[in-house]
Amino acid sequence: MLKIAVCDDDNGELSHITALLEQYQAQKHIAARIELFHNAMELMEALCSTNYQLLLLDILMPGFTGIQAARELRTFDSETKIIFLTSSPEFAVESYRVDAFYYLLKPIKGSDLFPVLDRLLLQLHRAGDTLLLAMPSGLVRLPYSDIEVLEVNSKRLLFYLTDGSVREIPGTLTQYEPQLLGHGGFVKVHRSYLVNMDYIRHFRSNELITCSGRAVPVSRLLSAAVRKEYLDFLFQKEDRQL
Repeated sequence: MLKIAVCDDDNGELSHITALLEQYQAQKHIAARIELFHNAMELMEALCSTNYQLLLLDILMPGFTGIQAARELRTFDSETKIIFLTSSPEFAVESYRVDAFYYLLKPIKGSDLFPVLDRLLLQLHRAGDTLLLAMPSGLVRLPYSDIEVLEVNSKRLLFYLTDGSVREIPGTLTQYEPQLLGHGGFVKVHRSYLVNMDYIRHFRSNELITCSGRAVPVSRLLSAAVRKEYLDFLFQKEDRQL
């Protein structure tokens, strides 16, 4: 589902942009959640707890402007796409300094907005095989294929990567478990471990060994289910290669 935030101090513009987005959804048969904000401060508060893939952001708003909001956003998030909406072209250069995806002049037309959304969806599709990590330095995309093991230890998440490096962030397993298991190829072998089945070298009843030689404990209660899931994964992988 595409998560979109629209921020404009003009209610008429909010309604107009929402109608265009709903029209685009219907044409492309995509699911999207659209949230509306009447000023940049409301938006910034929401950004503290919600990750949006796209911001449609008016530049000329009283008080905290769209440009200021974008500058603040980029201090902790380099991934969210921003499309600026404005009645004046004078901020075009400034918009690209905050890595704006596009810059549209009002009145916004579907014929202008929809091709931009097409490009955005194409980029998101290409980046879809990555996991978004909230690192201290900002959001980072980590390819699923680079992850060998994920371990949680004392509220610290340890991503063991195939190149031998480790990415460590604060958090709990439940923050990333749905994405990893939903992506396919990952299995929960213990309450503290998720493993990429592509990198299992040996499987025993109480542990498995990854291709890098890492020993990962397998819960006694989960052992039978893990073995079955791993065998199913191998058979499906073999079928795909035929």
